[in-house]
Amino acid sequence: MYKIFVGDKPIILTTVVEKETNFKNYLLKTVNMAKVIRRLNRTALSEARLIHKNPDKILKKFLKKLPNVIAGGGKVYNDKGEILFIYRNDKWDLPKGKAEKKETIEETSIREVEEETGVKGLKITKPLDTTYHIFKRNGRYKIKITYWFEMKTSYNGKLKAQENEGITKVAWLDKKQSKEALSNSYANIKLLV
Repeated sequence: MYKIFVGDKPIILTTVVEKETNFKNYLLKTVNMAKVIRRLNRTALSEARLIHKNPDKILKKFLKKLPNVIAGGGKVYNDKGEILFIYRNDKWDLPKGKAEKKETIEETSIREVEEETGVKGLKITKPLDTTYHIFKRNGRYKIKITYWFEMKTSYNGKLKAQENEGITKVAWLDKKQSKEALSNSYANIKLLV
């Protein structure tokens, strides 16, 4: 169904109740999200499953549990077929960021890629999967909903890391390098690349 990550551990939204092994089932309607997040962070539990009977309403009901932050990002290819990566917080990531008022999610995605990497001439080629992860800011848990787009560019100018956003490196990585980078990345990014 849907996977929402807490670090690299998923919260699975599902309609199916299975016998618990290395995971725990919770009813979506009555779940205490802070408790589930703490349990995933502090125990060997590999995942949590939130159960709801209606598959069409499960995501909407879940997203009401915590404040939402909308973001857009890009999996950018250059003319050599390399993928644009950023290095932030000691992990490889794809460029992304929060939406600003009055811009479409496509505009957000292109703006954020440009700001974080210095790459210009971006063209969206297709939408990719939307990812979800939970983070803590100012003592409160929030859900970041990131809309991803595949993009291409012929840009071959200088890459410029947006240091005030904690980005220390920007690089075009080929297939082999991308695979290596994913060993030190986030679960959501592994789903996209």
